Amino acid sequence: MPELSTEFIAFGILTRVPPKAVGRCRCVCKTWNALLSGNAFVREHCSRSAIPSNQKVLVIEHQTSSIHPINFETHDYELGTSVTIPFDHRSYDNQFNVVKILSHLNGLLCVCNDFTSDLFLSNPLTTSFKRLPPPYSNDFYKDNLDAVGLYTDTHDDFKVLYIRRRDATLAVNVYSRRYESWRNIPLTLPAEYLTTRFCWSSG
Repeated sequence: MPELSTEFIAFGILTRVPPKAVGRCRCVCKTWNALLSGNAFVREHCSRSAIPSNQKVLVIEHQTSSIHPINFETHDYELGTSVTIPFDHRSYDNQFNVVKILSHLNGLLCVCNDFTSDLFLSNPLTTSFKRLPPPYSNDFYKDNLDAVGLYTDTHDDFKVLYIRRRDATLAVNVYSRRYESWRNIPLTLPAEYLTTRFCWSSG
């Protein structure tokens, strides 16, 4: 009988532990950090979490944020756990919450701070996040003009698709999580898609 590798055993065990524990396990060593950061691990962990008893709802309110289990018999939220949004998510006068969830994939959220127009990749369960560098110097995401989507490519690289519309000009950019950089994708569309009468939706 062939001997199982330590990495194979660790992968099998760690895909079954809660997300917060996964975050802590990434600090154990470089090997575990690389293993737990890979898309293969993320997909497997999410598939094990996809059973109804593991489903959660993230509620972002004016002063607090919380994660609630769902009761699938009554369709009610159960008692939740408060979570901290670790990046700046309030207006300068601290009066209201301005975070908007634009897209999600495999447990990661792409969120926007409406006040600063910054985009973040965020894992609400582990509270880890990354602010995306803006591909343009003048401004970033604008509601009703732009759209954002998340996907993984054939090389297992996590990507952010950013469609930007300004003055009847459309720009399409893709951010690579692996290379931590943006690249522009040429795209030609009919003229009506460039006007404000056409609404792009994030997702």
